[in-house]
Amino acid sequence: MPVTDEAIDKIKEMIVSGELRPGSKLPKEADLAARLGLSRNSLREAVKALSLIRVLDVRQGDGTYVTSLEPNLLLDALGFVVEFHQDDTVLEFLEVRRILEPAAAALAARVMSDEAIAELGAVLDRLADDATLEELIANDLEFHQLIAAGSGNTVLCSLVEGLSGPTTRARIWRGITEEGAVQRTREQHRAIVDAIAARRPDLAHAWTTVHVAGVEDWLRGMLGSGSVLPPALPGATAIRP
Repeated sequence: MPVTDEAIDKIKEMIVSGELRPGSKLPKEADLAARLGLSRNSLREAVKALSLIRVLDVRQGDGTYVTSLEPNLLLDALGFVVEFHQDDTVLEFLEVRRILEPAAAALAARVMSDEAIAELGAVLDRLADDATLEELIANDLEFHQLIAAGSGNTVLCSLVEGLSGPTTRARIWRGITEEGAVQRTREQHRAIVDAIAARRPDLAHAWTTVHVAGVEDWLRGMLGSGSVLPPALPGATAIRP
């Protein structure tokens, strides 16, 4: 095992065992290296790696601390990783969305507060009939993020938000090329809101499955016909997940 990996494993063991808890400060570098039987260079590289994935927080002039280890913090690295996806994996991201987002909608129908549901409806109401494609996609992203947050499950919410980015370009292109796609999206969004407001987890799950599967089926057909997503799309650079 490479020495840096060994150092990472040893620090991880200290955290998992409870010896280092969220918010704890690590011992001084020289003391920790000697205690773990590591070189200071190996320890330094391990700390750098663990700080990149938000397990450790290096504070210049103060020391190194274990982060809160909250799921949304640790899974934030997912958003960085998915930026490197290739077009041939977009379908796989959509397949995962089709599994996770209906589950989030079903949970939201059970636990989302009335105030949050009203906010969800307001997001749809704010979208003008003559909205630009960029405004439509931004509204779509906000809509799905609110449902994920409304599920009350921070891990699920972080996963859904992290997976939004790779499918944004496909959603934009579908809105440009498929007749009626925008109107269907708005109708399906309204059906999802109504199901959540009615506290119907089964219905919320079904409508969200139909909604996400629509993009997936469209893209599968496009790729099957030999088409590819263009490298740049109108408004795409301004839209973030």
